[in-house]
Amino acid sequence: MPANNEQTRTDQNSSIKLVECPRDAMQGLTDFIETDVKAAYINQLLRVGFDTIDFGSFVSPKAIPQMRDTAEVLAKLDLSETKSKLLAIVANPRGAEEACRFPEIHYLGYPFSISETFQQRNTNATIAESLERTQAIQELCVAHSKELVLYISMGFGNPYGDPWNVEIVQRWVDELVPFGIHIFSLSDTIGCSNPQNISYLFGNLIPAYPAIEFGAHLHTQAHNWREKIDAAWRNGCRRF
Repeated sequence: MPANNEQTRTDQNSSIKLVECPRDAMQGLTDFIETDVKAAYINQLLRVGFDTIDFGSFVSPKAIPQMRDTAEVLAKLDLSETKSKLLAIVANPRGAEEACRFPEIHYLGYPFSISETFQQRNTNATIAESLERTQAIQELCVAHSKELVLYISMGFGNPYGDPWNVEIVQRWVDELVPFGIHIFSLSDTIGCSNPQNISYLFGNLIPAYPAIEFGAHLHTQAHNWREKIDAAWRNGCRRF
């Protein structure tokens, strides 16, 4: 690897970024959490010092009823004494346009699945259509001074029998990097990651893209979270 690329990798990995994700936890709950309760909880998280809070989403209320009050929650957040940046998930350019109306939001997150089945189920789009959506969302981010965080959904495998390996992940990263996206979060959507495939992915991707920030979005349990974090860390990941 050329010396300047190695330096880039060393510089970007010199500090850890912790991204707290209350949105992902809340959206799976059936009972609606009142807006004031959501806001009070996120306000507590804003005092902790996380790099980013993934706090809400601008998607169809029919798809994710729990997040239908994201704009109302945002209005109740106290950002006066926090360094944490806010991230909101969007599923299409329409949602991105809505999120871009709020200067308080720094990041937009888009779930780009490398599983054709899950992409259809999650965003009602094929992977090819999702590629077009990603480009449109990135253009909106650039126009409104936002940053796009691309979540590689089903990044560690899928339950549908769709093909998965590091070459497939890398193929789509190759397609997406030219859009000007700088942050990719490899998402263990169904909790199937293990130290072996975590090491396999980060160990191959991070050296190949020294200017890209790769994150680990891991769904874990109490008995296996540490081994997953250790595997990602040992292979250069610094965004969790």
